[in-house]
Amino acid sequence: MEQALITFFKKTSDLVWGPPLMILLVGTGIFLTFRLRGLQFRGLWHSLYLALIKRKEEGTAEGDISHFQALMTALAATVGTGNIAGVATAIAAGGPGALFWMWITGLFGMATKYAEAVLAVKYREIDEFGTMSGGPMYYISKGLGMKWLGTLFAIFASIAAFGIGNMVQSNSVADAMETSFHVAPWITGLILAIATAMVILGGIKSIGRVTAFLVPLMIVFYMAGALLVMIINYQAIPEAFYLVFKYAFTPHAIVGGTLGSLIRVTVRMGVARGVFSNESGLGSAPIAAAAAQTKNPVTQALVSMTQTFIDTIVVCSFTGFVIIQSGLWNSGYDGAQLTTHAFNHGLPGNSGGIIVAIGLIFFAYSTLLGWSYYGEKSLEYLFGPGWVKPYRIIFCIVVFIGAGVKLELVWSIADVFNGLMALPNLIGLLALSGVVVSETNKYYYQGNL
Repeated sequence: MEQALITFFKKTSDLVWGPPLMILLVGTGIFLTFRLRGLQFRGLWHSLYLALIKRKEEGTAEGDISHFQALMTALAATVGTGNIAGVATAIAAGGPGALFWMWITGLFGMATKYAEAVLAVKYREIDEFGTMSGGPMYYISKGLGMKWLGTLFAIFASIAAFGIGNMVQSNSVADAMETSFHVAPWITGLILAIATAMVILGGIKSIGRVTAFLVPLMIVFYMAGALLVMIINYQAIPEAFYLVFKYAFTPHAIVGGTLGSLIRVTVRMGVARGVFSNESGLGSAPIAAAAAQTKNPVTQALVSMTQTFIDTIVVCSFTGFVIIQSGLWNSGYDGAQLTTHAFNHGLPGNSGGIIVAIGLIFFAYSTLLGWSYYGEKSLEYLFGPGWVKPYRIIFCIVVFIGAGVKLELVWSIADVFNGLMALPNLIGLLALSGVVVSETNKYYYQGNL
């Protein structure tokens, strides 16, 4: 019975994540880029200033957490296994050129992420606890008047929160701890459940404080390790750049096939893994953006836009170049195993593997924190604020369970519902793109850009 369910959900996942959704995700980013006149390019430095230097609004503004904390909460959920295993999978299947298509996906995805945040802040509400609630379910139901579609998104997101945002992550941590440090999965699960509870039981303000400290630390740690590998092997960097651009349009024949079919594999893997990593268009990140203390939706949207830039253009690139310059990208290794071998190839002993293992542990733990909030707000939308505290307790219990069980079925179900989230969200983004442009123009004419 279980195998039949796995087969069913795998086939469903292939259908959901097929070319139509990939085209719609990237196409929405391209459409919004043109409507916003390339805002992600002309406004990048201003957005990085708001996110990383200014960090919060001057004076008082409605919201629960600062711009920076909202960004770090979203990054906590975004920077994860996709940055370590996902990049490796893309390059192993599509060659070095897949990294180029990840960049393209990220650049256009910045416009999508921006639009999501504008709408999330504009249509957010204050719940009976006095905290902000927002995201696709709110801007779809309020902006489009399609409550049923907003409800559908909330259902998909709440299920995904227990899959890709919970059990999959705790299982990844348990596997890394057992492989690298010989810690039993149940011990990892117990510690992880307690560590998660200590943060999420305090709500978004607690999550914001912890992610604001943890996320920059874990990203800098991982990038420092990758940078050390690249410095030691600096002679291979020009060749790595050359391979990325060469194989973006003339793919390496890892497997047999025509040039056209190989190019399709390269593009598809780059786009699919790029979307999986930065989540632009899935509708998860705007739930965190809605909690930000801001006077203008565009200010937070500019900050949110940097999330995709940091995740895909920066962190994924570091992983990609370590793999490509190692020469192991066509060795037969895949996923986190390929990344581990690439780091070990560039550093003495097994120190590279330890860096990857620690990075994976913290990336997965931070994803638990971010997704716990996404699931909480989705269930609150569906059933009301009374479900929040029981949900947080259940979420922590499931963290413990996920660390010690086989997750092939959970992975398959998680993939399906993660993809299904995108469909109502993209409908909302396209239909409300005029609102995004209007809010942006107001901000522009006030002399802010």
